[in-house]
Amino acid sequence: MIKQKSILVTGGFGYIGSHTVVDLIKCGYKVFVVDDLSNSSPDVLDRIIKITGQSPQYEIFDLKQKDKVIDFFGKNSFDAVIHFAAFKAVGESVNYPLKYYRNNLNSLLNVLEGCLNTGVKNIVFSSSCTVYGQPKNEDLPVNEKTPIAPANSPYGNTKQISEEIITDFTISNPEFSAIFLRYFNPIGAHPSGLMGELPKGIPNNLIPFVTQTAIGLRSELKVFGGDYNTPDGTAIRDYIDIMDLVDAHIMAVKRLIENKNKANPEIFNLGTGKGTSVLEVINTFEKTTGKKINYKIVDRRSGDIEKV
Repeated sequence: MIKQKSILVTGGFGYIGSHTVVDLIKCGYKVFVVDDLSNSSPDVLDRIIKITGQSPQYEIFDLKQKDKVIDFFGKNSFDAVIHFAAFKAVGESVNYPLKYYRNNLNSLLNVLEGCLNTGVKNIVFSSSCTVYGQPKNEDLPVNEKTPIAPANSPYGNTKQISEEIITDFTISNPEFSAIFLRYFNPIGAHPSGLMGELPKGIPNNLIPFVTQTAIGLRSELKVFGGDYNTPDGTAIRDYIDIMDLVDAHIMAVKRLIENKNKANPEIFNLGTGKGTSVLEVINTFEKTTGKKINYKIVDRRSGDIEKV
C-alpha cells in the first residue's frame, strides 16, 4: 500500500492557502494547516469541508512562537511544507517595517528549524515578483533569469531575504530541496463560489477594493497614482487566476517529493506575461457587471512600483 503523502500548509486558511488546501485534499494528500487567523476567518474551514467533504488537520497559533512550532513539528510527520504565512501589504510594510521583518522572517526561521529537527526535506516558498524591484522597460516581462533588484518596500525585502535564507539552508543541508514560486497578482475565486478573496480590514489587493466598492462596503475606490509612465497613467500589474496559481503549487510539491527538481533552489515565476492597468481593471469590471465604480485618482502610494 502506498503511503499517503503529508503536506503542511502554513497560512492555510488565507486566500491562496485555502484554495491550495482544497486541491491538495482532492489530489489525495493528507493536509495539515497552521494559521493564526490574523488575515483569515475560521469559517474558511467550513467552506473547505463543504467543497471537499474532508477536514484538514489544523492548529491555530503564531509561527513566531518557536516552542509551539518545534512542538508541532515534533508530533507530526510531513513530506513537504508549503510556506504561505506572511504579512503581505506593501503599503503597510512601509509604515510598519519592523512588524514585517519580525513576522515574515522569524516565522520562516522557525519553520526551517522545525524541518531540520524532524527531517522534512522539501519546501515550496511563497515568494513574489517584488524581488525584481522596478524592472527596466527592456526587461519586461521579467523571467526567472531577470536579476533581482532593490525592492521598493520592506515587504519586498522580506521576500528577498527569505529566498537568501532558504538558499543558504539548502547549501548547508544538501538533502533539503526548495522551490520558490514568485507570484505576480493573484485574483479570482474558487469555481464553486464558496471561497474567494475577502480579507480582514483593509484589502491588500485591487480586486477586493473594486468588489467592495461595487457592493457598497466602501464608498470610494482610491487609485494610487495617475501620473505613471504608462498608457493611462495608472500602475500596471500582471494578474493571474487563483486556480492557475494553485495548480503551480500542486505541481511544485509533486516535483519535490518525486525528486524531479533540476536546481536547488528552483525558481518559477507565476504570471501571464501580460500587464493590465488599474483603470483597465476597473473598466473591465464595469463592462462585465454593468456596475459603475466610484473611484478617485490620488497620490502615489509609497512602496508601489510603476509596472511589473
